[in-house]
Amino acid sequence: MYKLKLIIRYLLKRHITHFAVLAVALCVFIVVVVMTVMTGLVGGFTEKNHEFVGDCVVGTESLVGFPYYQRFIEKLMEQDFVEAVSPVVKSYGLLDVAGYEQGVEVMGVDPVRHSRTTNFAQTLHYRADEPAKAFVSPYDPNALGCIRGVDLALGRNSHSEYLYDVQPEQTDITLTCFPLNARGALALAGTWPVRTRTFHHSDYSHSGIARADGSLVYIPLEQAQLLCMAGAEKRVTAIHIKFASGTDVASGCAGVAELWDAFKLGLAEAPNHYLLDAVTVQDWKRYRRAFIAPMERERVLLSLMFVLVGITTVFIVFVVFYMIISHKRKDIGILKSVGASNGSVMTLFSGFALTVGFLGSGVGVLAGCVFLAKINAIEGWLFERFGFQLWDRTIYAIGEIPHQVDVKVVAVIVCCAVAACLVGAAVPSYLAARLRPVETLRVGQA
Repeated sequence: MYKLKLIIRYLLKRHITHFAVLAVALCVFIVVVVMTVMTGLVGGFTEKNHEFVGDCVVGTESLVGFPYYQRFIEKLMEQDFVEAVSPVVKSYGLLDVAGYEQGVEVMGVDPVRHSRTTNFAQTLHYRADEPAKAFVSPYDPNALGCIRGVDLALGRNSHSEYLYDVQPEQTDITLTCFPLNARGALALAGTWPVRTRTFHHSDYSHSGIARADGSLVYIPLEQAQLLCMAGAEKRVTAIHIKFASGTDVASGCAGVAELWDAFKLGLAEAPNHYLLDAVTVQDWKRYRRAFIAPMERERVLLSLMFVLVGITTVFIVFVVFYMIISHKRKDIGILKSVGASNGSVMTLFSGFALTVGFLGSGVGVLAGCVFLAKINAIEGWLFERFGFQLWDRTIYAIGEIPHQVDVKVVAVIVCCAVAACLVGAAVPSYLAARLRPVETLRVGQA
């Protein structure tokens, strides 16, 4: 009981203890806010990439593509663990809109199959409920339609809202590509080496991935094969796969890889079989690693920075406890003179450190949660009054600032803060336990 009374007394009477609590609270507040926002950004971006490509991709980085894809799709659809499959052609081209030209990425898809495999339908603005009509122009149903990434065509206001019209703008879009044969050479070498098609703009795609929304043009799969590839056999550059519910991505990819190896072996003597050697089977995260890895590295770097914050907290607690013990030598001497053991003294100050850790963490977590709940309102107020935004919405593909607190992350932060307090108090507590009553109760001893 005396230990609890002394802990309460030190908390209430010693102002330097308030400094320790506030230091822990401030560190916890900063870490909770920044980690919540960063975790939300990384998690949201990662999930968008997952939805964008599906669970697994069988594909090649070569623009030549690979043949016999339809046969492999039939094998895939026979498997219980495969729910949907979408063949895709990816290439590059030159986009001409009203005389303005720019280089773009071209993606040829079957909108229905691609919507079953990925979140393609949800990215559409006008045809989200009717992906089968994604490439149908509202002005001319018989014309070839195309979909542009929203950042290719529209601007945004300061609140990240795109300036959509009631219907897609009535615009003719000319797309020029360089078709490649199975050998990777220009199919029309010796003549004009390009193919050009005119499309009607039919919809916008907003995936939430800045690079995709700012560079991709979607056209029907058959048109992409005509524009970007040449030869008797049709080819694609990738097959996107969605696994059935309950199927682990790793085990599903392993199953697909096994199927592909057997399929490739069976075509060892087929024409252009060498194109199959460049095909790989990757899960969605590995397939999009070039985009996800930089943000993952930023989160790791941020975590290392917070380790330094934790070390700072350890030193603050160390200094506070050293000063407290220096001023409470007489109290320690009295305790030891009436029979308190070294372990009891260490337990007293360790309990004090634990109390400081939990109290400071509680204040920091509470302040962090309140701040996160109001963070978007605060940013809105700052923008209205001073024109300040944490992220310029006309540049970054972000709507609201992430503010959903992850209980697991908070629990880890609190545990680390309490551990930092215990580590910081360890040496002063040990020194206090080693004090002898005869040294602390001398006349004139402070």
